Amino acid sequence: MRRMVIVLMLAVLASCTPRQQQGVVLKFWAMGREGEVVTELIPEFERTHPGVRVEVQQLPWTAAHEKLLTAFAGEVMPDIFQLGNTWIPEFEILNALAPLDGYVAASQLVRRDDYFPGIWDTNVVNGKLWGLPWYVDTRVMFYRQDLLKRAGYAQPPQTWAEWMKAMLAIKRIVGPDNYAILLPGEEFEPLLALALQQDEPLLRDGDRYGNFRSAGFQRSLQLYADIYARQLAPMNRITNVYHEFATGYVSFYISGPWNIGEFKRRIPPEKQHTWMTAILPGPAGPAASVAGGSSLVLAASSKHKAEAWQLVEFLSRTETMSRFHELTGDLPPRRSSWTNPRLAGDVYARAFEQQFERVRPTPKVPEWEQIATEMRLVAERVTHGELTVAQAAELLDAKADHILEKRRWMLARKGAR
Repeated sequence: MRRMVIVLMLAVLASCTPRQQQGVVLKFWAMGREGEVVTELIPEFERTHPGVRVEVQQLPWTAAHEKLLTAFAGEVMPDIFQLGNTWIPEFEILNALAPLDGYVAASQLVRRDDYFPGIWDTNVVNGKLWGLPWYVDTRVMFYRQDLLKRAGYAQPPQTWAEWMKAMLAIKRIVGPDNYAILLPGEEFEPLLALALQQDEPLLRDGDRYGNFRSAGFQRSLQLYADIYARQLAPMNRITNVYHEFATGYVSFYISGPWNIGEFKRRIPPEKQHTWMTAILPGPAGPAASVAGGSSLVLAASSKHKAEAWQLVEFLSRTETMSRFHELTGDLPPRRSSWTNPRLAGDVYARAFEQQFERVRPTPKVPEWEQIATEMRLVAERVTHGELTVAQAAELLDAKADHILEKRRWMLARKGAR
C-alpha cells in the first residue's frame, strides 16, 4: 500500500513538472514582415525574463483585421498584438484593449517625451493611451534633384507657391510627354497630407459630421485639381514608378519610408545620385504629413498583462528598436533611436526624421478608413473634371455624414444615460 502511494505521488509530481517549467506563455500576434522578423528578437527577451515564453503568430495584413475581430468575438484574443494606429479607435470602442497610462507612468524605459508627439497622439483616444508606437510611417517628397536644379531650384520648394512654380518649370524642361509629379489615383495619402496641413479638422462636432466644406480642405483639393488641370501629373496608371522616375517621366513623388530601400535597389546605379527626399511643402512653409505606422497593444482579456507589458517595454528599448530597423527597414518612433549610425548616416532618412516632428493623426473614429476611401474616389472625379471642388466637398460631407450616422446614434444614446 505504501509503495502504491509513493508511485501515485511520483506520478502527480511528474505531471506537474512540465507546467511548472512552462511558466507564463504569452501569445503575440504580429503582421506581415514584422511578424516574421520579430521572432529573431524574442530569444533575448526570454533569456532576460526567465519563466516567460512567447508564442508569435504571423498574420498577413490582408486577413489581420478580420482575424482580430473574430478572435475578439470568440474571446480568444492574444495577450499582445500589433495594430495599425488607425485601427486603435475601433478596438478601443469595442473595449478590446487595456489602457497603458499606468504602465507608462511606472516605466523606467518608456518616456513619452522621447517619442515623436504626433505619432504618440495616434494612440490616445478619449484621453487614454491604448497603444505604444512600434514603428512609424509618414509621407515625404521623393524628387529628382538634378531636374530641379536644371529648372533653377537649388533646394526643394517649401511652400505651395514655390512648389507649383517648380513643377511648372520642370514641365517646361521635360516637355509635353513627361510630367512634374506622380499622384496615383489609387492612393489617398497625398491629398490627405495636404488636408492635414490645414487649421480646420476633417470632421466636426466631436467627429460626428464631415468638415470637407471647410475652406482649408477645399484649398487642398483645389491645389490637387490645379496640378491635373495644368497637366503636371499623368492621368494614366503607371506600373513601374521606379523606371519612370529614373527616366524623368515624373520628378516628384509623395511616398513612404519603404521606398528608400526600393529606390536604392531599383533606380539604376548611374542614376542614384539624381534623387533625394524632402519634407512636404505647406501653404506657408514646411508643414504636416500623415502620422502612420503600427503600435503594440495589450488585450483587455489577457491574464498576463504584467508580463505582456514587459515584452512591450523590451521591444521599445532604443537598442531593440535599432535592431528591428536593421532587420526590417521600419523607422523607429523614439528620437533616441535616430542616433543609431545606420539611421544618422542615411541622407534619405533625414527628411523622414524632420517630417515626423510635424505629423498629425487622422480623425480617431473607427469609420475613418471608409471615409478616406470616399475621399479618394471623389478626388478622382475632380481630377477627371466630373466635379468642381465645391461640388466634391459637398458630396464628401454627405458621404461622411452617412458613414457617421451610427456613431451619432451611439453618442446620443450615451449622452442620454
